[in-house]
Amino acid sequence: MDGMSTVAPPQTLPQANDACWCGSGRKYKRCHRPLEGRVVQGEISPYRPVPAHIERPPYADTGKAVRWNEPLVKSPEIIERMRHASTMALEVLTLAGTMVAPGVTTDEIDVYVHDLCIERNCYPSPLNYGGYRKSVCTSVNEVICHGIPDSRPLQDGDIVNLDVTTYIGGVHGDTNATFFVGDVDPASRRLVEVTDECMWKGIEAVRPDRPISDIGKAIEDHAKKHHLGVVKAFVGHGIGEQFHHPNLQILHYYDSRGNTVIMRPGMTFTIEPMITLGTWQHKMWDDDWTAVTADGKRTAQFEHTILVTDDGYDVLTGGEGAVSPFAPWKR
Repeated sequence: MDGMSTVAPPQTLPQANDACWCGSGRKYKRCHRPLEGRVVQGEISPYRPVPAHIERPPYADTGKAVRWNEPLVKSPEIIERMRHASTMALEVLTLAGTMVAPGVTTDEIDVYVHDLCIERNCYPSPLNYGGYRKSVCTSVNEVICHGIPDSRPLQDGDIVNLDVTTYIGGVHGDTNATFFVGDVDPASRRLVEVTDECMWKGIEAVRPDRPISDIGKAIEDHAKKHHLGVVKAFVGHGIGEQFHHPNLQILHYYDSRGNTVIMRPGMTFTIEPMITLGTWQHKMWDDDWTAVTADGKRTAQFEHTILVTDDGYDVLTGGEGAVSPFAPWKR
């Protein structure tokens, strides 16, 4: 499906029991009234090809990710390649963030990200991963993750997450950040700032010989302190030669029974909490990619690719001890 209706609502909205303005034949209260104020998907443009000289991940042509038992602890040579891929991802994300402004479409941002990746001899990892049609994920307002770039212009007051992953040298580097679009309300600004803090709380919990569950506990504790929700359905993941390692998940909430893997030097994974103003529960759009909060309230996300070291962590997409260099309130 290429998208939902993009017919604009009239200046004066109908009464609850009137026919909906979109022409569906349903009553307004049963059709578009529940969606007013929420993100409505626009038209999705065709797939953009990648030049033949760019090295491709195994799924690039088929759309099917082949899983294998990749070592959780990476070799020094793989780590150095991941460091380069992560640097490329950070560069692309930082530049993509400069495009965020009222009136700019997420499709235009996708074109820019696609071109930035090609300029760096990188393959944009999301492209055709499981059939995903774009080179970046753009998640606006109540969209939790995996939003598909489309023709909808960003509006003053929106927040938008840009999720960039690059593939080069046979490995992936993955990072994302949430940006302000114009003049954003105080509650949304606070949500974004606390989400960034939650990510760093999780990163600071990375220590060798400690269980992975320490990460989720640190994130959840900080979110609860600010009376915010933590999405449970979508998690961080092992990363390296595979975009998503099949045997390593990083929960952003505390679960001592299901998240018992012990962190070891050389392990690489993402920490990417999705924090909400309301419920942590989600719904899926008909495109089978876009996840939104069940109550329609806003959500934010930040992400880094992390290496476990002998005495703590290294942020491959930011450098050890880095602050979020693209955080919109710090620009």
